[in-house]
Amino acid sequence: MNTLIIDSNNSVTTITLNRPKVHNAINDDMIKELNTALDIIHADALCRVVVINANGKCFCAGADLNWMGKMKNLSVEENYADAHELARMLQTLYHLNKPVIAKVEGPVYGGGIGLLSCCDMVIAADTTQFCLSEVKLGMTPAVISPYVINAIGIRAARRYFVTAETIDASTAKTLGLVHEVVTAKAMDTTIDSYCQRLLQNSPEAMALAKELSMIAGRGPIDQRMINAVSQRLAVERVSEHGQEGLNAFLEKRKPNWINE
Repeated sequence: MNTLIIDSNNSVTTITLNRPKVHNAINDDMIKELNTALDIIHADALCRVVVINANGKCFCAGADLNWMGKMKNLSVEENYADAHELARMLQTLYHLNKPVIAKVEGPVYGGGIGLLSCCDMVIAADTTQFCLSEVKLGMTPAVISPYVINAIGIRAARRYFVTAETIDASTAKTLGLVHEVVTAKAMDTTIDSYCQRLLQNSPEAMALAKELSMIAGRGPIDQRMINAVSQRLAVERVSEHGQEGLNAFLEKRKPNWINE
C-alpha cells in the first residue's frame, strides 16, 4: 500500500496513515486503500482490536487539496461517485465488527475528524488541536457530518461547522469527540492498556455490543424496542459465546477467547 502501513501483532491490527509529507491528507488513493484494508480486517477472525494512528507531526490535514483541485473540474455525477467512495469507507469503519481505537497525536482537520468520529475510542495527546475547516474553502463537512454530529451533538455541530474555530484537546473531550486526553509520554501505555482490556472480552459479544449501541440508541423506548432487545438477550444466552462466557464464570476459569 502507498498511503497506509498495516501491521498485525497479538490480535491487534494497526492502521497507520502514511503520507507525512502532506500531513496525511486524505486523497482517493487513501480512501481506496482504507476501504480495502477495512474489508480485509472485517473478515479476519484473528484480528480482535484495531488501532488507527499516523506517521509524522500531523494526524490528518483533511482532504488533499490537489485531489480536491482535480475534482472541481469534473461533473457533479463524477464528484458524486468520488464522494460515495469516501462515504463507503466511513460507513465501513463505523460498522466494523471489531473495536477501533484512534491514537491521535498532532493536528486533525476536516475529514480527519470524520475518521475519529467513526472510531469507538479516541485517545488524544494533550497538545492535539482539531478544526472543522471546510467552510473556509467554501464547502461543508457533508459526508462526515452524520458521524461528527453523532459524536458531538447537533448543538455543538451547528457552532463548529460554521465557525471553523480551533478546538483544543480538553474541549474535544468535553464535546465527546475524544474519550481520553493524555500526555505524549503516556500515549503508548494508555493504548496498550485499552488493547489488553478489549482482548479480555468475547470478540462476538463486542461486535454485537457495537451493533446494539447503534440500534438501541435510535428511536423511542417503546414496545418494539423492548421486544427487540429482549430477543437479543435471549439469543445471546444460548449462543456459543454466551454459553462459554457463563460457563467460564460459573466454573471459575478463563473463557476460551483469552489467550494465556
